[in-house]
Amino acid sequence: MIRHATALWEGSFKEGEGTLNTESTVLQNAQYSYKTRFEDGVGTNPEELIAAAHSGCFTMQLTAYINQAGYTVESIETRCDIDFQDKSVVGSHLIVTAKIEGIEDAEFQELVTKAETTCPISRLLDTKITSSATLA
Repeated sequence: MIRHATALWEGSFKEGEGTLNTESTVLQNAQYSYKTRFEDGVGTNPEELIAAAHSGCFTMQLTAYINQAGYTVESIETRCDIDFQDKSVVGSHLIVTAKIEGIEDAEFQELVTKAETTCPISRLLDTKITSSATLA
C-alpha cells in the first residue's frame, strides 16, 4: 500500500508560503508557511502533522492490543506533543486518557508501552518517544 501527499512551495523561506494536499482530500490546499511553523500564523506545519499521525497511529495500535487482550474500548484520547528544537524533532510525548471497562492499570500500562514502541509511526520516528497514560 502506498499513500501520498503533495507539498507546493512558492517564494522565499521566510516570506513564501505553501500548500499541502493529501490523497484522501482531507487536506486540500492546507496553508503552511514560516509563520505557521515558527511564529503564530494561520495554517499548519510539519510538526503538527507528525503529531496528528503519531497520536492517530498509536491510538489505533493500542486499541488493537486492548481488544486482543479481551477488553472493549469505550474511548481513548491521545495527545501528541512533538518537541521541535534547534531544527530537529527531539521528542514525541503521548498523553493518553482511556475508558476501558475491567482492565487493571498495570495491564493497561503494559499495553501502552507496547503500542508506544510498535506502532508504525513510532518505528518511523528517529527520536525519543515517551508516554503518560491514565484510565478514566
